[in-house]
Amino acid sequence: MALRTGNTKLSFEVLRRTPSFEEQESLLHRSKSDPDRKKRKHRRKKKLLDPVANSVDPHRETKSPIQNGIVCNGNGFGFELDAMRYSGTGGSVVCEELSEPSVCSTFPTNVRCSVEGFNFGELRQRNVNGGSSEDLVASLIGDDNSIGKEKEDCVKQMSPMEKPTKIESERERSVLTKAETIESVDWKRIMEEDPNYVFKVDKSPVAYFLEEMYNGNSLRSTTTLGNEIEREKVYDTIFRLPWRCELLIDVGFFVCFDSFLSLLTIMPTRILMTIWRLLKTRQFKRLSTMELSDLGCFIIMSFGVILLQRTDISLIYHMIRGQGTIKLYVVYNVLEIFDKLCQSFNGDVLQTSFHSAEGLASCPPENMRFWLWRFVCDQALAVVASIVHSFILLAQAITLSTCIVAHNNALLALLVSNNFAEIKSNVFKRYSKDNVQSLVYFDSVERFHISAFILFVLAQNILEAEGPWFESFLTNILLVYVCEMVIDIIKHSFIAKFNDIKPIAYSEFLEDLCKQTLNLQTEGVKKNLTFVPLAPACVVIRVLTPVYGANLPQNPLPWRIFWIMLFLAMTYVMLTSLKVLMGMGLQKHATWYINRCRRRKHHLHAD
Repeated sequence: MALRTGNTKLSFEVLRRTPSFEEQESLLHRSKSDPDRKKRKHRRKKKLLDPVANSVDPHRETKSPIQNGIVCNGNGFGFELDAMRYSGTGGSVVCEELSEPSVCSTFPTNVRCSVEGFNFGELRQRNVNGGSSEDLVASLIGDDNSIGKEKEDCVKQMSPMEKPTKIESERERSVLTKAETIESVDWKRIMEEDPNYVFKVDKSPVAYFLEEMYNGNSLRSTTTLGNEIEREKVYDTIFRLPWRCELLIDVGFFVCFDSFLSLLTIMPTRILMTIWRLLKTRQFKRLSTMELSDLGCFIIMSFGVILLQRTDISLIYHMIRGQGTIKLYVVYNVLEIFDKLCQSFNGDVLQTSFHSAEGLASCPPENMRFWLWRFVCDQALAVVASIVHSFILLAQAITLSTCIVAHNNALLALLVSNNFAEIKSNVFKRYSKDNVQSLVYFDSVERFHISAFILFVLAQNILEAEGPWFESFLTNILLVYVCEMVIDIIKHSFIAKFNDIKPIAYSEFLEDLCKQTLNLQTEGVKKNLTFVPLAPACVVIRVLTPVYGANLPQNPLPWRIFWIMLFLAMTYVMLTSLKVLMGMGLQKHATWYINRCRRRKHHLHAD
């Protein structure tokens, strides 16, 4: 049973322990932010300043004996101090009954109490008229001098006649102590770590200069000391990565060239063999997946060549040549962006067409019509995409030819602006390992497209150039290739540096490319070199056809047909021989490199 004062019963279980710093903070904030408390504080100040209000009741006990944690009063009732409460009026501390009756006492306004080794801090009474428990708050201010004392039983009552200025000064001192604890904790920590910190600002110029002279590296404020890892990064960027990157791009270029030669040699041979089989047996059989795929590629290339043959190259050439150097740079960059987009999209379209060809070759007879319409639709989409890509490549080749033929250093301006824009757009981005591998493959495809453009420029010079032109042509071509190679090396070196990619990663990319060459890739491999040679083949055929036509003898039609067949046969033999050499060389290199990588991994595991 606990004593009650009026209708108010408040229990502060929190007073049974010493409050933490965060709890004091929250109590301090609540005491400052509550407007009703400010009003009560103002009324309390007025009451304290009133001498009548501060008079002491002579019949009221001001001291109470405290024994073993028991507070006693004159009424003979005692309660063990387990928790404390403030009443709404009268300024008494009421004790909750836990055991045998003892004696309870009335506490004054400010009391410091410590019972059975527990430090309760300083208790302050907040007088409320009537009030509920929400209007009554006890402020806790820890006493630093009482820490470490195990048991201290004292009740100290201030004199009722004491001046109110002492109460206010104690309150202000407690608030300042808390504010100082909050605001100056960082500064105190700095002073504890470096006691001489404040004296550095007051040094003389001579002392400051001597300190700078004899304290470590002269650039210590802006640089740090390196280690072996940083040294390895430097030499990776300069020496180890460039030759691996260039080797990977060159092998990718030859893989693209091998695919290009396969389109011009293997694909026509298969189509001729299929036609010969049909004519020989005079029986129509369902075509296989391989034959349908070759037929689709032949249809795509035929439509592209026919449409490009009807294109007036000289008109496009003079339209582009009339533009300024800056416009040439803009046109070339726009065409290069669309070239990359079409290259990626055409790869997906061609894969879709091959999938439809496989379904058509293996479907049951009742689903033949569905798969036939699906193959025709995919083939039409592939024809449109390839034609658009062919026109983009032709316009890009004409732009490069315009810059090479021009005599106002347009080629140099185009190469510098285009290549450094490529560095800016790629180097300062975050890349994963797979993205870097795709970027290297794109550079290989771009290298092959540049070779096709150079072949276009060579054909145009053979047809239209006057006077000695071969020496200047070689100089310009060498400039184009050297700039492209240097820019690719710089780009990949710093991409690897900024993304923490080791040079060994480019060796792993080359191993994947060699496995792709030998058709050893598993289905789990995500990244392969995707190259569709249909659009470059259309451009090359469109460019070389006038060269062949200009060298045909002016004979009657049968002889002209004979010479055309002879030129075609010679070209086919040369391309087939080049295809055999290229394919066998790539396979031998791939086999050697894969075996080398396996031996290296075996030695590493053995060590």
